[in-house]
Amino acid sequence: MSKKELKTNAMRILDRMKIPYEYETYECEQFIDGITVADKAGLPHEEVYKTLVTTGKSGGHYVFVIPIEAELDLKKAAKAVGEKSLEMLPVREITTVTGYVRGGCTAVGMKKAFPTIINETAQCLEYMYVSGGKLGMQLKLEPEGLKKASNAEYADVIF
Repeated sequence: MSKKELKTNAMRILDRMKIPYEYETYECEQFIDGITVADKAGLPHEEVYKTLVTTGKSGGHYVFVIPIEAELDLKKAAKAVGEKSLEMLPVREITTVTGYVRGGCTAVGMKKAFPTIINETAQCLEYMYVSGGKLGMQLKLEPEGLKKASNAEYADVIF
């Protein structure tokens, strides 16, 4: 498979925006959690982040990028995006809303641009890993690159 065939929508957007990144691939045929992904790919847990999608009381969707070992604090998250309350987007709706499959969801290049929050812990990292837009792929990039590509803000949204 040539490098051109490996390009995901997220990678094409990063290329267009001239945001440097590297990608790692690992064997994966179905959804696995972020900790298992990090272990399979041999990546440090503290640098690997997962992408979660929520729905607000208003009906709007919001994206949160948090460390794989953390849990999203829905109260802090709602406050960060100015919603009364949030709930997790049902798994069956992930592809319809984002254009990505569960486990391959990334904040870059969703069907629509949703308000996005990266947990503030990412600011301390030189590099972070996020899904590359499909199962079996992780992108390594600077937190500021992800912030720019996803038009995100930083906030404390975890327990």
